[in-house]
Amino acid sequence: MSKNGIIVSYIIESVPIRKISLYTATFIVIANMIGTGVFTSLGYQLDGIQSGFAIMMLWVLGGVIALCGALSYGELASAMPRSGGEYQYLTKIFHPLLGFLSGWVSVTVGFAAPVALSAMALGNYVNKVYPVINPILMASGIVVLITVIHSFTLKRSAIIQDVSTILKIVLILFFVVAGLVLATSQHVDILPAVSSVKEQSWTCIFSASFAVSLNYIYYAYSGWNASAYIANDMENPKVNIPKSLLYGTLIVMVLYVLINYVFLYSSPMSELKDKQEVGYIAATHIFGPNGSKLMAILIALTLLSSVSSMVFIGPRVAQVMGQDLKQISFLAKQNKHGIPVVAKVIQCAISVFLVITSTFSDVMLYVGFTLNLITFLTVFGLFVMRIRGKIKSDSYKTFGYPVTPFIFLLLSAWTLYFTMSVNYKQSLLGLATILAGSIIYFIRKPKTYDQEVS
Repeated sequence: MSKNGIIVSYIIESVPIRKISLYTATFIVIANMIGTGVFTSLGYQLDGIQSGFAIMMLWVLGGVIALCGALSYGELASAMPRSGGEYQYLTKIFHPLLGFLSGWVSVTVGFAAPVALSAMALGNYVNKVYPVINPILMASGIVVLITVIHSFTLKRSAIIQDVSTILKIVLILFFVVAGLVLATSQHVDILPAVSSVKEQSWTCIFSASFAVSLNYIYYAYSGWNASAYIANDMENPKVNIPKSLLYGTLIVMVLYVLINYVFLYSSPMSELKDKQEVGYIAATHIFGPNGSKLMAILIALTLLSSVSSMVFIGPRVAQVMGQDLKQISFLAKQNKHGIPVVAKVIQCAISVFLVITSTFSDVMLYVGFTLNLITFLTVFGLFVMRIRGKIKSDSYKTFGYPVTPFIFLLLSAWTLYFTMSVNYKQSLLGLATILAGSIIYFIRKPKTYDQEVS
């Protein structure tokens, strides 16, 4: 499920609505996608790529991959209109083991790692304004504090979450307009002008650095499959799930391309390279030192809302899994207020561990590789469903099939291969996480699942 069900599950449980409309579902997709990645990952991409054209192609290609995945998930959701996402699909298509591993990844990586990433980014942005604050200690403290707050109340904050999402969108649009109007142009070549540069740019696109950088893009775009988790709660899910996935992903793709262009347009690449807080650096060139501090605080506040939503919702997803799967039933334990305290403590501990022991780029590559592997298997399952004849005639059919899912699988496999070749440490950690889940599965036999797609 990864981070993609964060606000989805939250809204379903918190707001007394009968059915979710296409508009709301699209907003949910956008809310899930816009997070840490867009404000932090450009600096790491510039570590191996110095071409503005190649950087822009990264974000465009990432959007294309997300669109292909969203369209493929639309057919799966239409064929299996039941909430659950990859946990549901992989169980029904392949085997309960793969469904369990998908859920295991959600518990160990899907929420804890994004919490760590958001907290680390928040700490670094605040540190830029108040250098005396240790970013690691602040990030760890934020995770613990918010976990404690959410352990004593069931107060719903759907309105706050929606407002924070709107704030993110407004912030990006304001940043884009201000950057184009106020900043001094760095003369970014988004289209190669001469033959030698063109050759160099296209060579860069087919390089290992480009493929590995796509992991940062995958993380930034994660959330494109959000509405697939709420099939049972949507109006006309067979039609509206594919539409919401498409519309939400397109909107975010445009926003991401625009803001990263402004980052490059307003700031020298040498200053952005290897830096996490690229938003702060760009804001300094756009608004000056004082204005950049205000922007840093605003970005930190949007990241705080991301931490809060994931801390609140992540354990509840784990709680549901604990109710379904005997081998992790301890995750379903609640306190007198109905809070899954065991799941909260475990997620908090994992997040703090990642904050203290890992660098931001390591965590992002780790979670990007692991979640990419799960979505790869899920989209591959679409071909299996078609071959088995399990897609009903009235179900939504993926636009451009079989080309659309094949593009997703090809580019995902390309990225996975180069990530394992270049960043083997993070790849092995992701595989070790999955292996640990497999051991638990076989040690403690789960319930028997119906293998037929209903």
